[in-house]
Amino acid sequence: MGFIASFTGYLTPIFLVLSPILSYSDQAYSMHRNKSSAGFSLDIPLIMLVASLCRIFYYPGARFDIALLAQSVVMVVIQVILLKIALDHRPAPASKGGDGAVPFARVNDGFWERARPYGFWQWRSPKPYWQFILSLFIGLTVCELILGPMRGIYPTYSAFIGYAGLSIEATLPLPQIMANAKLRSCKGFRVSVLASWLAGDAMKMAWFFTASTQIPLAFKICGIFQAACDAFLGVQYLMYGNGQPEVIKEHALADWQGNPGPYSDTVTSGRETITGRRTSSVERKM
Repeated sequence: MGFIASFTGYLTPIFLVLSPILSYSDQAYSMHRNKSSAGFSLDIPLIMLVASLCRIFYYPGARFDIALLAQSVVMVVIQVILLKIALDHRPAPASKGGDGAVPFARVNDGFWERARPYGFWQWRSPKPYWQFILSLFIGLTVCELILGPMRGIYPTYSAFIGYAGLSIEATLPLPQIMANAKLRSCKGFRVSVLASWLAGDAMKMAWFFTASTQIPLAFKICGIFQAACDAFLGVQYLMYGNGQPEVIKEHALADWQGNPGPYSDTVTSGRETITGRRTSSVERKM
């Protein structure tokens, strides 16, 4: 037991700090190389940026292990780069005057992809995405400066943003789980990402419960939930494999088979680019 604790105590912090790079660098390079972010869900940077920023501002109140703070900082940097590449290489509009074939531009079906209030995180211009991230950072900074000196309120506030951030991060696998179940296929979901998630979960669980440094309960609870979700993703991969999905959709998290609309002829995946578009019957008449 002492050997395991020593091993995880040295190796896990290093792995945690590097895990954002190991998990998402291949995705970023693939989109940059293919000049297309078709198949990539912009909800991933949203979830990870919000969660990581909350974790960073949770640190002054919780004083958890410095490796977890470093991981959050690295994650913010990686997700900003990932979001920039995804926005720069969104697919061009599918037709003149029509909705652009951009992630979430026109999907109205499905729990995860239906139209959101005020079009949140479905904007066609890149500017609102950066405005939201900057506003969140400024808001958390202002709250930290105002509530920090209030010793009667600050511990509750700090615990709230800590649990909120970790809970948001723990939901990351849920859209993929639901998409896999709907399609009965894991096509487009990278085995390398799944392997890195499972390896990270195993190391985190061992470290969280054997570390001599401070690991808040919030990390342990949310870590267990996320590990269970990642394990279920592994079960789905064994069940469904990486074969052709039953219903072809524009990206891995889309859920619009009930009303595919004019975009049903476009086939993309997380590693593929849009190579062409069939001419609709309306266009042929024109």
